[in-house]
Amino acid sequence: MTAIRVLLVDDDPLVRAGLSFMMGGAEDIEIVGEAADGGEAEALVDRTRPDVVLMDIRMPAVDGLTATERLRGRKDAPQIVVLTTFHADEQVLRALRAGAAGFVLKDTPPAEILDAVRKVAAGDPVLSPAVTRQLMRHAAGTAADTRRTRARARIDVLNDREREVAVAVGRGLANAEIAGELFMSVATVKTHVSRILAKLDLNNRVQIALLAYDAGLLEEREAEGR
Repeated sequence: MTAIRVLLVDDDPLVRAGLSFMMGGAEDIEIVGEAADGGEAEALVDRTRPDVVLMDIRMPAVDGLTATERLRGRKDAPQIVVLTTFHADEQVLRALRAGAAGFVLKDTPPAEILDAVRKVAAGDPVLSPAVTRQLMRHAAGTAADTRRTRARARIDVLNDREREVAVAVGRGLANAEIAGELFMSVATVKTHVSRILAKLDLNNRVQIALLAYDAGLLEEREAEGR
């Protein structure tokens, strides 16, 4: 079994030490480096090629948001899980829009942090529908109308079936659940998700979910009572 390569990024050495100690005992995870800010993280990613980066948001010099945007813009970008002390935070939301696969609170139990790393390494998001709704409510008053107009314009490139899949992703359904609800095979769901990502120039399911929320698609579904 190949170990998941993890890079720890936090300006607090005690936080890094705690994460390293906690994750070091997992046989399927290898800590390949530690960084104190986003600039160091970018350099270490080049040298260590991690699968997953645990990224603090608030750091001196290059912050975690900037580093996330830069790293996720790369061709062979690592998965990024944001470390934060806040449940609903504008910077966390911006990091998710930039391509982070999810976030965990710094006081999250160790087993859940390990589970988050394993999930994103496997290509799954670490963001429940309830947390997504909380984040979207937090940002609702900030240029919401403009975001909705832009999101709807982007969503318009999807066909009806792809739109249904995007809404299901926004609701937090797994591929098997989407397949059962929309009467298609899991392989077909995966194909639709891949096409949605390509058409919308997105790189993970979290971004699909956020765009579906921005466009108001989930509200429309709830209003229809389906």
